[in-house]
Amino acid sequence: MSISTQSLSERAAESLVGLLPSAAPVTPVPVADRATVSGKVSNAVMATYVGAKSADVAVVLHTAASVADAAGTDSPLISFKDVLRPALEGAASVLGEGVLSAARNEDASDLFADPETAVFELTADGSTAGWFAIRIRLHGTVNDSTRTLGSVADKLGRINNVEMTLTVEIGRTRMSVRDVLDLEPGAVVELDRSAGAPADILLNGRLIAHGEVVVVDQDFAVRITKILDVAEGIN
Repeated sequence: MSISTQSLSERAAESLVGLLPSAAPVTPVPVADRATVSGKVSNAVMATYVGAKSADVAVVLHTAASVADAAGTDSPLISFKDVLRPALEGAASVLGEGVLSAARNEDASDLFADPETAVFELTADGSTAGWFAIRIRLHGTVNDSTRTLGSVADKLGRINNVEMTLTVEIGRTRMSVRDVLDLEPGAVVELDRSAGAPADILLNGRLIAHGEVVVVDQDFAVRITKILDVAEGIN
């Protein structure tokens, strides 16, 4: 792991802890011995960030109950992943412009064990509150000089039939938990995009094109108006 990557990882950890729902201040402490974390990260909240600098991020807290208490609600509209997403967004924001995927619950053992991953113990009131991991990938690949583009390209034919998720996004907004719980049929949610603006088309969370929403045989569809090149998609 390069010095610049380590510095970014430390900044990401500092940004994350400032947004964690905790009654006590949380401090990130770099973990030297990964064996101390083994077996403790089977229920992590993970996400992938795609941009000029991409990353895999994961956070593990000791109990979901503490997060639910911090959220102040047991509503099914607000999940454990929803409460932690702002912290993950904060961690990813130090990498520059990009798109953070939907958060997911997964076993993060492989991520924490990877030598390219920076691992931090999250401490509060002198005890361990959880762990944070971030593996920064340059230009969409793991920072490993032994993995060449050619060797990957030669094997792409083997995954031609793999299905990927294509998402059409017409806009976004940020809402407080209070506002989300106040939603009811007939409520209007204003998005951050004007009427007539093109929709974003994302492949597995990565922006690849712009388009316009149309109706085909009573079903919604999207007409592609512009395909983005690699540079446009990550800036």
